[in-house]
Amino acid sequence: MIGSSTPAAELAKLSAYPHLAPAITVAERQARIEKARKLTRDMGADALLIGAGASLRYFAGVPWGASERLVGMIIPVAGEPLLICPFFERGSLEADLQITADMRLWQEHESPHALIAQAMKDWGAAVLAVDPAMSFEMVSRLGRETGLDIKEASSVINGCRMYKSPAEIALMQQAKDMTILVHKATARMLYEGITTGEVNNFIEAAHRKLGASGNSFVITQFGHGTAYPHGLPGEQRLKDGDLVLVDTGCYVQGYTSDITRTYIFGQPKPEYQRIWDIEKEAQAAAFARVEIGLPCEAVDYAARAVLEKHGLGPDYNLPGTPHRTGHGIGLSIHEPAYLVRGDKTPLDIGMCFSNEPMIVVPETFGVRLEDHMYVTENGAKWFTEPQEAIDRV
Repeated sequence: MIGSSTPAAELAKLSAYPHLAPAITVAERQARIEKARKLTRDMGADALLIGAGASLRYFAGVPWGASERLVGMIIPVAGEPLLICPFFERGSLEADLQITADMRLWQEHESPHALIAQAMKDWGAAVLAVDPAMSFEMVSRLGRETGLDIKEASSVINGCRMYKSPAEIALMQQAKDMTILVHKATARMLYEGITTGEVNNFIEAAHRKLGASGNSFVITQFGHGTAYPHGLPGEQRLKDGDLVLVDTGCYVQGYTSDITRTYIFGQPKPEYQRIWDIEKEAQAAAFARVEIGLPCEAVDYAARAVLEKHGLGPDYNLPGTPHRTGHGIGLSIHEPAYLVRGDKTPLDIGMCFSNEPMIVVPETFGVRLEDHMYVTENGAKWFTEPQEAIDRV
């Protein structure tokens, strides 16, 4: 099926994805806030400050990115959440906000840090746990201007966001299903001479036809370019006999997909087939190793054991796997926990990971098969079924 169609024909086949996952409910967001309160109290803080970004969306439904202006939400261990926002953004914030919260506004010449300090004083609070994704510049200014005792809140943010609810998993499933459809269409429409840029444009258009807002990201590499995990700059043209590596995803209500396929355009060289088969075996071993209570690093060890059995590696040596076996995923493409040596976070229900122990033959070619899985009481479950063969997507 690879190269059997055209871009126009494949786009014409796609239409809005029909199986839409429900939105996150207000009740679920409130439960997240209550869990954050407990974790904040457990770490010895009086309140939690969340900056604009993925965590603000997680707790409040506000899909804003961070900028130089402080926009955030303070969750006290007791009391209503409080939003800090520029005055002129009030209407936009109220339109996006999906929880009940108080609001304090600041004008352009005023300090938002003073509003935070006053809120903490009103609550009789002195210790503020701060979202680790906030910029160092913003947090250091907050500390200088308020004198608050500031603690880093990774244990709170990760303690909430690492464990996905059934509603989150359903949204992620939709995103991954949509991206799999795009992968299949992309493989079918390839032709000799097409550029990586043209493939990227097709993937953008295909995600949009399915109802996504476009790509969350895309990497397309041909031949020699596949030897570099995140690709080479510039345009490449597809030739007969090239390996094709496509890594892409989309967002559904903020939750993302991130799936890679590597396949042959034409007939594979024996070495391509050998490395592809080892990659598939390593990916399967990582999946099979998932068990509640095991440390995340155990999954990485399982994948690398396969490579060593076949004479690759060891560790990060090449030919072999130059990076971790996988990463957490949710509202961010890469988020804790990580399937890598040294991450001893216990695997538990609802944790979601990529599984991608890429094999690189230096400066020659690479193979990455990336699917995502989530932890259940019975081990891992795939969001998407792994690729079956080097000549089928």
